[in-house]
Amino acid sequence: MQIKNIFITLLLQVFATCSMGQTFTNPLLDSGPDPWVSQKDGFYYYMNTEGNKLSIYKTKDLSQLRKTEKKVIYHAPESGPGSKNIWAPELHFLGNKWYLYYTAGSTPDHSTQRLYVMENSSMDPTQGKWIWKGQIKDKQADFFAIDATVATINSRNYLIWSGHISELDKTQRLFIAELNGDQCTLKTARAEISTPTYDWETIGTPHVNEGPEILKNENGKVFLIFSASGCWTDDYSLGMLSLKNNSDPMDPASWTKSPAPIFTKKAENNAYGPGHNGFFKSPDGKQDWIVYHANAKPGLKCSNERSPRMQEFTWNADGTPHFGEPVKINVPLTKPSEK
Repeated sequence: MQIKNIFITLLLQVFATCSMGQTFTNPLLDSGPDPWVSQKDGFYYYMNTEGNKLSIYKTKDLSQLRKTEKKVIYHAPESGPGSKNIWAPELHFLGNKWYLYYTAGSTPDHSTQRLYVMENSSMDPTQGKWIWKGQIKDKQADFFAIDATVATINSRNYLIWSGHISELDKTQRLFIAELNGDQCTLKTARAEISTPTYDWETIGTPHVNEGPEILKNENGKVFLIFSASGCWTDDYSLGMLSLKNNSDPMDPASWTKSPAPIFTKKAENNAYGPGHNGFFKSPDGKQDWIVYHANAKPGLKCSNERSPRMQEFTWNADGTPHFGEPVKINVPLTKPSEK
């Protein structure tokens, strides 16, 4: 009997060890506001806001960021354009080159925040040389601008970002403009496609729409997931715009905003102010996952205590995404499915 018990104990230990290798827990890092993920050639490239530099994590297992070394690819200069408040970096592979879009300012306050871009011709963004290409802007509307992303729609690339409509109006709206072939300049003037109007978008002053990210379903339907209300509130959440099929994304009438938020705080799961997300596929390409940041406690505002989390999401019968609710931290979750 004693030998049998020892054998059973050993089997349970082996099973537990194997199970641990197939699970992970949120948060992925202790700090990581504005998380972003790109995929290429079997690798994930992860970035988040660091304030004074830009770094890339390269890994085949995004759940293991704590064990992944990051490579610093850019340090902010001491002064001048783009020297302060480096936020929301995003990597995009366009036309056989990597482009890195990010937000930065020239003064410690946030009034000078603008969009900047870098270029790298290496197939691996952690290698090669990053070339600073400067500010990317609408020359007729060079106002506060943050959180740039790129949307490829009908074989054209568009820049989408959050910004002010003028120097005086501080409401953060979402704008879109078509990119030139160099991916570093705008081909068109900007068009406004969203402004905060619903109660859940107008918590905190000024009112905020920011962090736009593009998501497509298996049929190619385009959604724009964005963050709403002030990040300094616990009610920062995700909203959604849907693009009408075969329509012009530059036409504001082509976008329809869902009347309710689609991802909100869950206090009992230590998820306050969930938002500023990205999307990625599991290694086998069969699962859809969202990465986002949230605070573990109320009242932490827009600090570096915002931590990155990830979880699988599904699709509703009508083709819209179903994110559910933020999962509880420090609870084992099954890793993304592998090949």
